Amino acid sequence: MPKQHHTDLVLSFTRVRTALGLLGMCLPLFLILGGLLDLPRVDSEVGRIEPTISDFYHTTYRDIFVGTLCAIGVFLISYRGYRREEGEWIDDDWLATTAGISAFGVAFFPNEGGGVKVASMTQHLLGAEFTPIIHYLSAFVFFSSLAAFCFVKFARTCSMGRRRVYIACGWTIIAALILTALAVVFKRFIGGTGREIVLDYNLIFWFEAMGIWAFGLSWLTKSKADLALFRKSGFAVGDTPRLGGCDDEQVG
Repeated sequence: MPKQHHTDLVLSFTRVRTALGLLGMCLPLFLILGGLLDLPRVDSEVGRIEPTISDFYHTTYRDIFVGTLCAIGVFLISYRGYRREEGEWIDDDWLATTAGISAFGVAFFPNEGGGVKVASMTQHLLGAEFTPIIHYLSAFVFFSSLAAFCFVKFARTCSMGRRRVYIACGWTIIAALILTALAVVFKRFIGGTGREIVLDYNLIFWFEAMGIWAFGLSWLTKSKADLALFRKSGFAVGDTPRLGGCDDEQVG
């Protein structure tokens, strides 16, 4: 491959990772800003930071919520990553595709929030009671796939510093899943003071945001690491040999 084409290919993969990282970092920030702007909701209530990120589907900021998730889904599905090595149970491509499809599921199958009973085409086709089930299953698969990237894929680095970042991001995503589930239990089934705390402090929103920020940070870190490796070695990202079982050769 000509050197210029080789360089362009590497940069395109790096930009995909960077774009995913930036989208993950920016989505909660955009929604927080939207809530603080106090614009009217679809159901005519005043603006606010919603109880969950998914509840923004039912607000003026639906376009930001759906559009960002669709962009994340497209980038994930187009992501190639590293080839599967012997002994690995799944390669980067399949894991990213699973995460990308689930991102579309979160975007196009809304939860049951908002004052409008039927708010989307999928609710018309499948019913307002069934679409939230797909939404929550998609969210679980989405976060689980992103955590798997951190633990199984990104953490293969020989750099101890970056490995700590990836592992921390992975555990943050897992913690966000668990805390969100616990908050939902208090909100829907236990009630009392626990429910009031969850609602008053928008705990579900902040737990979800924590997981998405961890996703964004892990991909930005991976993008920076791969770009540095390419400049150092000249290998194409995804074709880099794994020295000693690592995805890079920098030790530190």
